[in-house]
Amino acid sequence: MSFGPGSIRSRGLVALLIVFVLASCATPDRRHQVIVSIPDQRMALLQDGVPIATYPISTSKFGLGDIPGTSATPLGNLEIARKIGGGAPSGAVFKDRRRTGEIVRPNTPGRDPIVSRILWLRGLEPQNAHAYSRYIYSHGTPEERNIGLPASYGCIRMRSQDVIRLYDIVGAGARVTIASEPLATLVPGLAPAGSRIANETEPFQAIR
Repeated sequence: MSFGPGSIRSRGLVALLIVFVLASCATPDRRHQVIVSIPDQRMALLQDGVPIATYPISTSKFGLGDIPGTSATPLGNLEIARKIGGGAPSGAVFKDRRRTGEIVRPNTPGRDPIVSRILWLRGLEPQNAHAYSRYIYSHGTPEERNIGLPASYGCIRMRSQDVIRLYDIVGAGARVTIASEPLATLVPGLAPAGSRIANETEPFQAIR
């Protein structure tokens, strides 16, 4: 049996439609939650409600908010809407969410692109409803020397090694909370900032 060009094209369109439907029906990640503390400039990753890692991060140097046209970091409850960059090497540069082919090493002078991984956030509340259209991400940055300080243009910046670990653990639909309280307040049982375990970037057991 042979198939003409039109038949082959139709079968290809059907296959693409099936892939799209399956992707859209994927079960959202409800096992993991990301909590970001603005005053601590730290992030906690929870699995089934238990903290398994913390990471230093960098939020906006322009303050907090969600007004379109600003470079502020939104507060409140959001979710990971899209994951971009799986399999890319550490330091891979992204422009308009596409790889450029360039790789930038940490703390390269004069360079400040988005690198390594992108977790695109969608707001779930009126106070952060514009986050997705404002392109608020959690992403890697080569400016690792500024991690731990408010230095971004609205996004949540991370060291490349950390955002790659986070990307590999969380799935689309995982909840993200950005708050103005200390992380130890937001995550009961977590070690306070400054202790060894609070700055750990490998999995750890929550303090009982």
